[in-house]
Amino acid sequence: MTTLSNHVPDPRLITAYAEHREGPLHRVNPWTKLGIVGALVLAVTTVDRLAVLAGLYGVVLAVYGVSGLPYRRLVRWYTLPMLFVVSVAGPLAFLEPGVPIGGAIPTPLGDLSVTWAGAALFAELTCRSLTVVTFALTASMTTKYTDIAYMLGRVLPRPLDQVALLTYRFTFVMVETLEDLVKGGLSRGAHFSEFWSNKRLYARILGMTMLSAIEQSERLVKSMEARGYDGDLTVYGDVSRPPPAELLAVAGAYVAVVGYSATVVYGVGL
Repeated sequence: MTTLSNHVPDPRLITAYAEHREGPLHRVNPWTKLGIVGALVLAVTTVDRLAVLAGLYGVVLAVYGVSGLPYRRLVRWYTLPMLFVVSVAGPLAFLEPGVPIGGAIPTPLGDLSVTWAGAALFAELTCRSLTVVTFALTASMTTKYTDIAYMLGRVLPRPLDQVALLTYRFTFVMVETLEDLVKGGLSRGAHFSEFWSNKRLYARILGMTMLSAIEQSERLVKSMEARGYDGDLTVYGDVSRPPPAELLAVAGAYVAVVGYSATVVYGVGL
């Protein structure tokens, strides 16, 4: 693996963990994992207490470790979701009213300060984002590609399932192309340590990647049509139903999330 996968989830590494590793979560039914993902999305959408969100994130982080997956790699892969969190929640932390933390920062628009409410909001958005990202990575790194492809074909309507399968396959080609461009830039003395001082280099690499992607996608379509592709990418395989214990676990997760949201968040009496 090159330095590209240090901060970007590498689909080859994810597939390698799913196919060649063996952990407790590898033996869990794929449908169960998909159900838990839905419960987590519902939970982080409705829960509004930082302590609960932090506890939920801690549980997901523990599941990631119990599955035998690397924490060091996960921390580096947090780069993209944290960029999203900082870009969205960062300005909100300064605009949230309340008791300021420390002193104010003088700006041309006036003094700005981070309040305790703003810091709590930033922490909540961070926990929401990282909880879903962490479990999505955990599920993808413990589920074989054939099972994922089969479930995509069952869950998504046509032609979205075909688009998803082709996108996943083409991701490997895009990563290899991008790595070749990065290697070429490094061999010519380029430096990727600072973004703003090398923004033109990043722009050229992005442009070359897009042009190469268009060219390779056209070749991919022609090769598939030559092999008889008519819009139906058939996936051979089968994913059995979850055992009763896992079904009860998924149902319990949804009942807990819905019950907590109804009674605590929305104040519905039982």
